[in-house]
Amino acid sequence: MTNDSAPIDDQRIGGEPAPGFAAPQPALAEGPAGQVATYAAQPPVGVGQIGRVRSTGLSMLLYIVTFGIYGLVWFYKTSDEMKRHTGEGIGGGLALVLAFFVGIVMVFVTPHEVGRVYERRGQKAPVSAATGLWILLPLVGAIVWFVKSNGALNAYWRSLGAS
Repeated sequence: MTNDSAPIDDQRIGGEPAPGFAAPQPALAEGPAGQVATYAAQPPVGVGQIGRVRSTGLSMLLYIVTFGIYGLVWFYKTSDEMKRHTGEGIGGGLALVLAFFVGIVMVFVTPHEVGRVYERRGQKAPVSAATGLWILLPLVGAIVWFVKSNGALNAYWRSLGAS
């Protein structure tokens, strides 16, 4: 006796396509210069979790009070959040190592990565690696660099709904 309410799939035999039937394929589209792109395999841009907005003034105060240790924490957390959000970038671990051993590198890498999160969404990057050149001005340059970099990252997170 058969179950008449069960649908009959005459295209499958034991989970495999029956002879003469092709397995379903992901959606394909023709890209630039006739290249075929598989859109089903590409994750949407910026689909990871949203990062945290960090007060610029409070972060600067914590940097001073902790004698620079908060700077390492800031580099770790912001880089980790950007990597979790986009799936690209150096991530928190490498950012921490670079900040600890060759901190000057992070002055250029961080605004570059912040700019890249904007570019991945098709927006103009408010900061770039060139923003790191502000560090050449003693004290004032470091403040301008941090205000620009942290401000751009905060604006990005807010644009996605972070508070």
